Amino acid sequence: MSDAYTVSDLIAEFLDACGVSTAFGIVSVHNIPMLDAISRRNAVRFVTARGEAGAGHMADGHARASGGLGCVFTSTGPGAANVVAGLVEARFAGTPLLHITGQTATRFVDRGMGTVHDVPDQLGMLQASGKSAYRIRSAGEALGVLTRAATDALTPPMGPVSVEVPTDIQRATLPRPATLDGFALPLPPPLPPGEAALEQLAARVMRARRPMLWLGRGAAGTGRAARALLGMGFGMVTSWAGRGVVPEDHPMNLGALNGQGLAGVEAFYDSVDLMIVAGSRLRGHETGEFSVPLPRELVQIDVDPLADGRTYPNTLFLRGDAALTLEALVARLDGRFSAEPAFVEDFQALRRDTRAAFKASLGPYGGFAEQLRAVVPRDAVWARDITINNSTWGNKLFALDDTRANIYPVGAGIGQGLCLGIGAALAPGHGRTVVMTGDGGFFLNMSELWTAVQERLDMVILVMNDRGYGVIRHIQDAVADGRRRFDTLAAPELEGVAALAGLPFWRVSDPARFGATVAEALAVRGPTLVEVDMTAIGDHPPYFPYGPKVGAKPA
Repeated sequence: MSDAYTVSDLIAEFLDACGVSTAFGIVSVHNIPMLDAISRRNAVRFVTARGEAGAGHMADGHARASGGLGCVFTSTGPGAANVVAGLVEARFAGTPLLHITGQTATRFVDRGMGTVHDVPDQLGMLQASGKSAYRIRSAGEALGVLTRAATDALTPPMGPVSVEVPTDIQRATLPRPATLDGFALPLPPPLPPGEAALEQLAARVMRARRPMLWLGRGAAGTGRAARALLGMGFGMVTSWAGRGVVPEDHPMNLGALNGQGLAGVEAFYDSVDLMIVAGSRLRGHETGEFSVPLPRELVQIDVDPLADGRTYPNTLFLRGDAALTLEALVARLDGRFSAEPAFVEDFQALRRDTRAAFKASLGPYGGFAEQLRAVVPRDAVWARDITINNSTWGNKLFALDDTRANIYPVGAGIGQGLCLGIGAALAPGHGRTVVMTGDGGFFLNMSELWTAVQERLDMVILVMNDRGYGVIRHIQDAVADGRRRFDTLAAPELEGVAALAGLPFWRVSDPARFGATVAEALAVRGPTLVEVDMTAIGDHPPYFPYGPKVGAKPA
């Protein structure tokens, strides 16, 4: 066997040097040299998924939970096309993800000659799906292209980046680059804000009496500064993706109860005289397509200049790293500022009343968040799919302490939660993983259940089973005069699926037994499956905008 050093060997060593501990994907004719090199080096764990779409979401979930660079391998053409959904979601979420795919041999690329897996303009497809995409065209440029791609992925605003490696390039030999000794990616340092803008921000805060923070996922590193500002009397909300920057049981943190469908919160914003938005796009999906009336005095902090005024108008924009900016603000305010005491009292009353009113709006599911929080360890990962229960209590009432534990499809794609959770369960530094999905989302990617089994993952999978697309029914009730069409699904019984996969199984038909049943599943090592029989428990009430606003007075 040859001892020659190839581009595939370089890729395996490069990933190790970048701190990638786990990669996901499917072995195929067009990536065998790369995966063989990874196996021989034996430094990166390779997880075999059942489909490239699932592999992409697993790599995304792993990156979010670990705080590092995610990695997924696919084959050319159909394999690369299958991972596009994962790239799109990673782009929505701002996840640093390196997608390495094969390509036909260099002499056939882009010539439409009909070789195996040949598709027109694969690179263009990948460029449209992610942050950027590159092709390695020679062995000599391999390290440079890989370095550029990984740096792109990890440079804010972060996102997924693809690299094509033609099969002949994968096998090409080259001298081992000496730069791999002690290699580190040339990542730019966090961007500090301008001094003049900081002075303007501090002056505005000093004039404020009722200030608030709105923190997004881009503010994940601001916990220390945010807690200091809350100690000065600031109130706080987060985007759904920004949850856990400050523990959500803090009395000055509303968490993701940020306004949409909450009449009391919308009214409260009118009394706020300054809102600082850091690291958040203020997405239409959670502001009612920008109908939530945010305070008129709105300051925005973001590393991306395109964020300036993109959704809501602001009165001041600071381009800079959210953590550096808020820490510099705290230093300027320390001992000099406190909000008016009445605001602190009003905010804490708002938090108490809003949580109680939202819980009361959920019918038989109102106690699920508290029951689950009482039995799930605080260091567990909370991964979810797009389902009614997540859009209500899963996103807004189940308290989180850590942004890395908050994993769900930011782009609102169904069926991604199980795969995101599998990737997260393989990330170091966390306890158990709990995944909540609806039956529609679960059956979309059910085959990936066997990935969890093969990898022997410690995870509890909750399937909220209403035997169809429950949220679609609510939408049809609201916009199609109640004509429910195409919303039901023929599916196997989940107990049989669990038996087929060799999983311990529980069914919840009494809402009072939800937490206790999950506790039993948590006590078992390895993957377990819990079905919540929503037909036995009762329909989940529709939520805004398909139901009334919480706290709104009847018309």
